[in-house]
Amino acid sequence: AVRGGAAAMAAAGKPGVVITGGAAGVGWAYAVEFSQRGYPVVICDVKDTTAAVSAIRERVPDGAPVYGTQCDVSDANSVVKLGEFAKAQLGTIGYWINNAGINGGRRPFTEVPLSTVEAVVKVNLLGVLYCTQVALKLMHDQPGVEGHIFNTVGSGVKGGGTPGYVTYGATKRGLPQMTDSLVKELSEGVQGYEKTPTRGVANCHTLSPGMVFTDLLLNDSTKELRKFPFGVLAAQPEEVAQDVVPKMLAVNGQGAKVEFLTTDRVLLKFVSRFLLGQKSQYIDDDGNVIKMPGAQYTENGVRALY
Repeated sequence: AVRGGAAAMAAAGKPGVVITGGAAGVGWAYAVEFSQRGYPVVICDVKDTTAAVSAIRERVPDGAPVYGTQCDVSDANSVVKLGEFAKAQLGTIGYWINNAGINGGRRPFTEVPLSTVEAVVKVNLLGVLYCTQVALKLMHDQPGVEGHIFNTVGSGVKGGGTPGYVTYGATKRGLPQMTDSLVKELSEGVQGYEKTPTRGVANCHTLSPGMVFTDLLLNDSTKELRKFPFGVLAAQPEEVAQDVVPKMLAVNGQGAKVEFLTTDRVLLKFVSRFLLGQKSQYIDDDGNVIKMPGAQYTENGVRALY
């Protein structure tokens, strides 16, 4: 933990933010962006978050407080403890981002161990269900506060096939349905059950960061995939965070769909690449990751954020 607790948040006057899977990739970039904008943040990850929190503080020395805790979102008890930790550190929670996710590797479905199938479903679907219920209960108990929960969608969300990622695609396809169900339930209640008044308001939305240069994207990728679509459509975590965090903060009411790869952005990227002939900043013509001077990269080509 860094700096004060709920008292620091109260002094700043801005509600707290919880980000699952926040020790790396776009989740870490979200935390940087929120802290920079004065919103205290709790990040959690299945791995230790100490280094991630320290790195955010170094990146944003004058930012709002950032706290980290270890949490396995596929374990219900672990998620309950995350909620307790977030409440203790932040006081008021205004935004909860269900960002944690795994894809289990890119391979034919018949070659995926059943234990991996189970793990992907538990993290991507059960984990989001667990976290959303905990977040809803916390937000409903915050007098006069309106909170927002964002469920991260990905490949497979709009239908169509995701060969190589059958389980991942299935879990991501389920999240908009889950979110739509909650939007109606929170707005209209459940037929046959009395709608119980709550002290605070909770809203549910989907969040689509698009293709981001992280382990999730580049693990098991081929040169052909890296050339297209990655080389045309994918972005760095910081670029995505700088775009979608203001969009999340601007959301009102229920059922928003926050996207990085909007139709306009996709068209612009296609025009730039295929009509104007602009080269990718990140992938060369042979499908190799372009490594920037001074940056560190993992074996799969992912740039280290800290």
